[in-house]
Amino acid sequence: MKKIAVILSGCGVFDGSEIGESMMALLAIDLCGASYAIFAPDKTQAVVMNHLTGEPMAEQRNVLVEAARIARGEIEPLSAFRAADFDALLLPGGFGAAKNLSTYAVDGENMTVDPEVAQAVRTMHEAGKPIGAMCIAPVILARLLPGVKLTIGKDPRTAAHITAMGGVHELTEEAQVSADNVHKVFTTPCYMLSGVGLSQIFQSAQALVKAMLA
Repeated sequence: MKKIAVILSGCGVFDGSEIGESMMALLAIDLCGASYAIFAPDKTQAVVMNHLTGEPMAEQRNVLVEAARIARGEIEPLSAFRAADFDALLLPGGFGAAKNLSTYAVDGENMTVDPEVAQAVRTMHEAGKPIGAMCIAPVILARLLPGVKLTIGKDPRTAAHITAMGGVHELTEEAQVSADNVHKVFTTPCYMLSGVGLSQIFQSAQALVKAMLA
């Protein structure tokens, strides 16, 4: 049975992992006959958002502790990740990917990537193992893997940032996967496209996981 490592960035679309994307990714892995292990950086979130009002909150939360909500407590700090233990790596979306796993939300094309995330991506890439990313998370791969082809859907601003970082952006519709078979990178836009529902998110996640496992 193939095993996929999943990196979460907290819990909640505005300051962590998008819950629907995360759960659909885990369901897709299960339905495709693979298993998964979940990781997250053990560090303070960049910001805590009130998901009712959309406003920042004056408190601190830990990325690993918050991600454990989605993982039902079955999660490890990203420092424990070893590429040799897994067949593929998957990063769901949510603004946590742009705030906690990287600084994209603040720095755009000048973003930096969390060192543990960068280490995980690079060691998997060097081992020739598939890497998948959903929604906004592909910007992390654009920063780390020069020349990689990927998608965030149709947003021209984000696509321009990807190009500026040396990536190649591919326009995609809902439930489509951009496949870079040279870098073994597979991406899908999910909620980066307007008007998509949970069924389309699952279709995207399933197509992504199938492409990765193929």
